[in-house]
Amino acid sequence: MTKILGSRWVKTTGIAFGVLLLIAFAGYQFWEPGWRYGVRGVDVSRHQETIDWTSLANDDTVFAYIKATEGEDWVDVRFSQNWQSAGENGVLRGAYHFFTFCASGADQAANMIATLPDEPGMLPPAVDLEFSGNCSARPSVEDFGIELGVFLERIEERYGMRPVIYTNAEFYDAYLVAQPPDVTWWIMSPVWEPWGAPEWTFWQYFPGDRAGVDGRVDRNVFRGTEEELRALTDRQSP
Repeated sequence: MTKILGSRWVKTTGIAFGVLLLIAFAGYQFWEPGWRYGVRGVDVSRHQETIDWTSLANDDTVFAYIKATEGEDWVDVRFSQNWQSAGENGVLRGAYHFFTFCASGADQAANMIATLPDEPGMLPPAVDLEFSGNCSARPSVEDFGIELGVFLERIEERYGMRPVIYTNAEFYDAYLVAQPPDVTWWIMSPVWEPWGAPEWTFWQYFPGDRAGVDGRVDRNVFRGTEEELRALTDRQSP
């Protein structure tokens, strides 16, 4: 009798635990970690394929960062279409470049400048700094800082806005701790709001559903009001 009851208890508990896991996973897909921030956005690339920007704009999407370039010569095949459609639908848009260890900062800046049009009302260009998908080579902190510095200076000179830096805790600790305090940080933290240094302006969290996008898309929030977000489009330097 004891063995039978024990077997039933184990079996029932296992089923209940499995159901709870399924419920938790389903909720995780739709949960908005950044729910308390009202200015929401996305970041997109060719991986989202064709986007219905009208539907996306109507789904509480105020801004979008759109992948433009990577390294010294790669251009996202959907950048031009996404850039134009986002603007036509009133989404505040910025472009981002994936910075690699395998090319100079000057060459990477030239690639972005050749791809991204200089248009009024756009958000500051962003540079994506992370280990995932990057070259296996690992430069010294000093050498990396030199190349990144060249990239940032040339982008700021071209567009009149200091680039936003996108990163995560791992990369920040390895290469970015010494960056000046006035950086506009865009931090990736899948579930929990980033805290401590650096103080974030944009936060990217767990991908989820958005109208107009087939499949999941990276979700973001801006730490401030929509008026403050629009103020970032002002040109700060000649």
